[in-house]
Amino acid sequence: MGKEQKEMSFLGHLEVLRWHLVRGAAAIFIIAIVLFVFQKEVYENFLLAHRKPDFLTYRLFCDFFTFLGMDSGFCNVVFKDNLISLKPTQQLMNSIWVSFILGIILAFPYLLWEIWRFIAPGLRENEIKRSRGFIFVASFLFFCGIAFSFYVIAPISIHFLYNYQITDLIQNNFTMDSHIGLVTNMLLGVSILFELPVLVYFLTKIGLITPQFLKKYRKHALVVVLILAAIITPPDIASQVIVAIPILILYEVSIKVSKMVLRKQAREEKKAQKTPRI
Repeated sequence: MGKEQKEMSFLGHLEVLRWHLVRGAAAIFIIAIVLFVFQKEVYENFLLAHRKPDFLTYRLFCDFFTFLGMDSGFCNVVFKDNLISLKPTQQLMNSIWVSFILGIILAFPYLLWEIWRFIAPGLRENEIKRSRGFIFVASFLFFCGIAFSFYVIAPISIHFLYNYQITDLIQNNFTMDSHIGLVTNMLLGVSILFELPVLVYFLTKIGLITPQFLKKYRKHALVVVLILAAIITPPDIASQVIVAIPILILYEVSIKVSKMVLRKQAREEKKAQKTPRI
């Protein structure tokens, strides 16, 4: 009988998990459909926004360098040719894929909420109270990564790559897939890296890492961050350094987060020892 109850309990958990996954997938699907319906606006105002000479970042960089009395290519941003589509189905398939990727990005807070709802029943009441801010913090860091990549990394990278030319005998003719893939990869890659403090929080909670461990391997972390920056950004040093700087700052923040977790655990252990047993 006990075995049957355990089996039913396990199957019940699978059923609950299935419905959380179904609701998460439905949220992504609904958002993707809306984005597909308004695909022209999404492409012109978001995915292709960096090809506009009056993009916010270009204007700010131009004003900054002008203030310093320096000439800057950001004051004369020109993209000569339109992007090209090489296959009859390329635009359709690209718009479907992009709608799905952006659907995941926009549904990220809801997906976290569904994950939390699945895990929450197994937590104690004090753990539930402390974890309520998890969705906000994780979502905030995720969208900070999106904003940083969209307004800093992407425009600098696109400006550099579109203007890089070995010789006049080679003409740049970029496809829409290459441009859109560049933008979406940076959006997802940087936003995931911005989740580092959240990851460190949970790894510290379960005892896999400590502040001492993070400090000891700080130099190794620098190498790893530079490698990750090289993977998710174009092969120019400026973009890689610009990505690496906030990640290293988040690494230092993660050390503080790890210390905070250990201090809370130490206080709880002392409190538990002082509480008289009945």
